[in-house]
Amino acid sequence: MKSSEIRELSNQELLEHIDNEKSSIVRMKLNHAISPLENPQKIKESRKTIARLMTEKRKREMNDKTK
Repeated sequence: MKSSEIRELSNQELLEHIDNEKSSIVRMKLNHAISPLENPQKIKESRKTIARLMTEKRKREMNDKTK
């Protein structure tokens, strides 16, 4: 997910995407421990997506405090 796409999300959608990504990374790690994933880079991509989502969430929180 690109940063431009993340900026267009509402706060509720942002929280939903964070929850979905966190649950999917847990599933991927579990599946990878049992049998190797076809593309283990997906775990890394998910972590980066979560970081982007959390950064946008924090940025919005800081903007709300300054107003």
